Amino acid sequence: MSRPGRASRHPFRLPSRLAPDRLPLRGRLTLVTMTVFAVLGCGMLALNWLSARQLIQANRSLVTPARSLSPATPAPVLGRTPPPDGTEQVPTTPAQGFGDFRDTILGDLLTRSALLLAAFTALAALLAWWASRRSLARLHQVTATARRISADRSMDERLALDGPYDEIRELGDTFDAMLDRLDRSFTAQRRFTAHASHELRTPLTIQRTALEIPLAQGRVPPDLRPAVQRALDANARTERLIAALLTLARGESGTLNLRPVDLADAAGAAVRDLADEARAAEVRVTLATMAAPVEGDPALLRQVALNLLANAVRHNHRDGTVTVTTGSVGDTAFLEVANTGPVLNPEEIPALFAPFHQGRERGTGFGLGLAVVEAITATHRGEITATARTGGGLTVRVRLPSSHGPVRS
Repeated sequence: MSRPGRASRHPFRLPSRLAPDRLPLRGRLTLVTMTVFAVLGCGMLALNWLSARQLIQANRSLVTPARSLSPATPAPVLGRTPPPDGTEQVPTTPAQGFGDFRDTILGDLLTRSALLLAAFTALAALLAWWASRRSLARLHQVTATARRISADRSMDERLALDGPYDEIRELGDTFDAMLDRLDRSFTAQRRFTAHASHELRTPLTIQRTALEIPLAQGRVPPDLRPAVQRALDANARTERLIAALLTLARGESGTLNLRPVDLADAAGAAVRDLADEARAAEVRVTLATMAAPVEGDPALLRQVALNLLANAVRHNHRDGTVTVTTGSVGDTAFLEVANTGPVLNPEEIPALFAPFHQGRERGTGFGLGLAVVEAITATHRGEITATARTGGGLTVRVRLPSSHGPVRS
């Protein structure tokens, strides 16, 4: 014999969608109000019915029972003709008449009270729904603003709730204060990165000059040349790191020099700049571009294309391929870079956009390329997606709001 399942042990269990704890707050408030009103109404109805019964019973002497006739079927009597309908009217007793009167009055009272209770319960539910909707309207405003800030990654918007100073307004003020603190923290972090990078450029330039001049003049002993060359390489690497940090800080700052730009031009410039590096790495780059006009910062958008292509070339294998595609779909312009390379798990993709993440194969970069791309894309109100390819490699697509006006480089 099969063991009964959970459904058979709980035949009256509500579906999870209809369970009270799954209802929205407005529905729960309405349900609670309606339930309380119905329970109290039933209690009042029961008390009224018992009170009416007691009052009628206490004033029984004031009621004169009428002698009504009830249908009966008597036995035939010799010499007496029965009524045509076969029934005979017999008199009722005073007790029976009073009982009929009481039952009729209480039955009508119960029916009318039940109808009134049902009508007022429905009215209470409607009023509770309207009141909860009006009370929670500002809470929906908090939720909508939080979603916009999360989607746009902008700290400029604030709730600034008005109305009575209640719990919802206190929540909104707390939310605004939290946004102010986060905005100040992020601004200070970006400002520190930019200022530190600028301050480091000057001593690095002096160090590079101090090493290059004696090396070019031949005044460095042969046994010291390898050490001087290593110092120059480290200096160049540090300068590239500072340049990447400055680009990241600018991309996150939200300060843009907006102009009409075509992503196809940015992709073409990136292919030309990295042609020698791709040739040396034996990676074939294919450019398939169509017009993709956007409104953005030309320098930053060119950096997006350059970083995506550099990432695709450096994390590839010999005889690999890179395909750069641009175009427009509806109100969106896109730049897509697809490359061959090592096989990636989908779980590894989010970590690729973390700053200083270099993947499983550490190269000559700093792990800032995709982080810079993500920051610039978010500043331009765009979206970036990365998908692992089946045979290995990665496809990265940047989507930005399209601009259908004239484009100038």
